[in-house]
Amino acid sequence: MGALASMTLVHPDRSYAQSMIARCVAEIDRLESVFSLYRPDSALSRLNSTGVLAEPPSELVELLSFSLSLAQASKGAFDPTVQPLLSLYFQHFAKPGASSAGPSASAIAQARQRIGFADVEVDTRRIRLGRPDAAITLNGVAQGFVTDRVADLLHASGFGNVLIDLGEGRALGRGPDGKPWRAAVSDPSKPDRTLFELSLGSDQGQSPALATSGGYGTRFGSDPLIHHLMDPRSGRSANHYGSVSVVAPRATLADGLSTTLSIVPPASRVPLLADYPLARAWFVDKAGRVTGPDGERIGNA
Repeated sequence: MGALASMTLVHPDRSYAQSMIARCVAEIDRLESVFSLYRPDSALSRLNSTGVLAEPPSELVELLSFSLSLAQASKGAFDPTVQPLLSLYFQHFAKPGASSAGPSASAIAQARQRIGFADVEVDTRRIRLGRPDAAITLNGVAQGFVTDRVADLLHASGFGNVLIDLGEGRALGRGPDGKPWRAAVSDPSKPDRTLFELSLGSDQGQSPALATSGGYGTRFGSDPLIHHLMDPRSGRSANHYGSVSVVAPRATLADGLSTTLSIVPPASRVPLLADYPLARAWFVDKAGRVTGPDGERIGNA
């Protein structure tokens, strides 16, 4: 799904570990056939092309249901039906000589008419989008979901010490040196500079999954303030922070919350996080200053 991927498995049998990596790659490919927006035959692409999908894959039902619950909790800041707005921006900036300010206000208003999570109907038998020309994206949560599925597959196969990075990270156990896995969070404006580090791993008393979201991930044009973290309620990119990092027991939740917290106004982040007490968040402002889970300013964690 457009991200570099890596897996580190600690196991005494190298050939078995390599065979498991092959199984994991096959599982990633299978899940891409469900969630990918770039594969025209994926389940999600077929849903978007017709507005309805009968007998949807269970994974699509599960992740879309989670996404709709997050949309409800965030009062629409996170909305899986935001795809028409993202498509508008991609199409605008693909045109030669496009305005660096982005699409016109009228074009944004038209795209927003196609957005609305409350109109999506989902159950095990059918998914229906509800609005004409609506479309779903699960890019704000799918990498975390795939990360969890791979971690679950490895854990069920006897691997207790694993580090996975499939766009979002998840750790089990410890590294090959017996020490906790460590994850570094970079300065959004200076990627080679580490702002702080976190210990990950399920036997460390901490949450084993980490996700970071920032507007630097996908920029549409020359203006760094126009990027993929769109607030569907305004039709414009959200620029409250340089980046947001979330740790949670599952990468799906960490992924979804890091995206959502990047979009909701700062005053809304505390009540939103209160709905997810096992998650913790770090906020990086435009100057590279870090605010930790308890509101403290930190330099290293």
